[in-house]
Amino acid sequence: MPNMSARLTSFRTDVFGGTLRVPGDKSISHRALMLGAMAVGETTITGLLEGEDVLHTAAALRALGAAVMRDASGCWRVLGRGIGGLVEPADVLDMGNAGTGARLLLGLLATHPFTSVVTGDASLRTRPMQRVMEPLRRIGARFLSRAGGRLPLAVAGTASPVPIVYTLPVASAQVKSAVLLAALNTPGATTVIEPAPSRDHTERMLQEFGVTMRAETDPATGAKSITLIGQPEISGRAVSVPADPSSAALAAVAALLVPGGGVTLTGVGVNPLRYGVYETLREMGGSVEKHHERMESGEPVADIVIRHGALTGIDVPAARAPAMIDEYPVLAIAAACAHGITRLHGLAELRVKESDRLVAIARGLSACGGQVAVEGDTLIIHGSGGPPPGGARVVSAFDHRIAMAFLVLGMVTGAPVTVDDAQAIATSFPGFVSLMNDAGARIGNHEGEDSEPSSVFC
Repeated sequence: MPNMSARLTSFRTDVFGGTLRVPGDKSISHRALMLGAMAVGETTITGLLEGEDVLHTAAALRALGAAVMRDASGCWRVLGRGIGGLVEPADVLDMGNAGTGARLLLGLLATHPFTSVVTGDASLRTRPMQRVMEPLRRIGARFLSRAGGRLPLAVAGTASPVPIVYTLPVASAQVKSAVLLAALNTPGATTVIEPAPSRDHTERMLQEFGVTMRAETDPATGAKSITLIGQPEISGRAVSVPADPSSAALAAVAALLVPGGGVTLTGVGVNPLRYGVYETLREMGGSVEKHHERMESGEPVADIVIRHGALTGIDVPAARAPAMIDEYPVLAIAAACAHGITRLHGLAELRVKESDRLVAIARGLSACGGQVAVEGDTLIIHGSGGPPPGGARVVSAFDHRIAMAFLVLGMVTGAPVTVDDAQAIATSFPGFVSLMNDAGARIGNHEGEDSEPSSVFC
């Protein structure tokens, strides 16, 4: 893999198309490794995302006693420790930029009777962990953290975990998952109540591993309760990780915007709680079709076919945010090139991602000549029926999704778009530049040479 200049520039392209397979789903990859570590025997994982975030999770599980290895064919093998079998790590657990990995790992650590220290990179150390720590304290874990519940933090797991009934203050797959992972080593029934739907990858994978669970929906409020019976014995499984819908959305938007563009994105996860961006693009007039729908390892999967076409601005309701929270940066790029006004509501959660994405999107679009405004947690984008002028240097704030979204914009603007620091792309989408360039994009370093974000380890 070539060395990468931190700065990348995207130049206008006249063609974009082909059959593409993006890397594996990041959320599912984290969970597959963690449940494999808690199972008895061997778990084999195909399609695992080999981005830095997931590799940090693999390294942390090795430090906790699980054997995690990659064979020559690209299949990953996890020799698990069984429920409650993790061991005290000899060193600090460094999760890099992996917010999902860090929060879910706290759930595993909370019910193991030893003390460990979790840290991350400069970006992750600014992100809140308090929302995860609060329910885990109720189970019996103790935490010592920096102000605001920030990393680095020490977690003293409990030897006597207590089952709880916990109502999520807001829909959060990460908090829900942390509680359910803690519940694996907690006797009795632990229940999580979510007021609105959030990603259900953890529940699906727990059931694939044979964990006894039940889910009920309150007909009056619509709130869903998920109950897990703790301390089961689970055995290793074969897990197939689908292509990541968030990564696929980058190529999808590029195909919609480049005249004559068209792609087939193979084996993409189409979980209804992750499909919101594709529904939105279709409502904007985009040609978005699902083909060959099937189930793999408990997750719905399909090939998504995208064809170029004009887009029209719409109002996107706040209720859809949980199903597309990571795709707002690239959706904003599509909106900037659409006819009319797009209003994206309910984006408060974007302020506590890898960067303040709400600010980063608005700042980047304005720099590229787009008309954009932020009103509370609503982003308003005035599309002019074509791409903005471009020609800007966009500040990524070490946020992989901001960097990739604006490189997509540069594919259609009159003047190139430069991203100041693209190194974070390796956290979620290794091979992004190569895949996009193979399909027709012209992304390279500031000297015009192809370059690729490199991984810290492999």
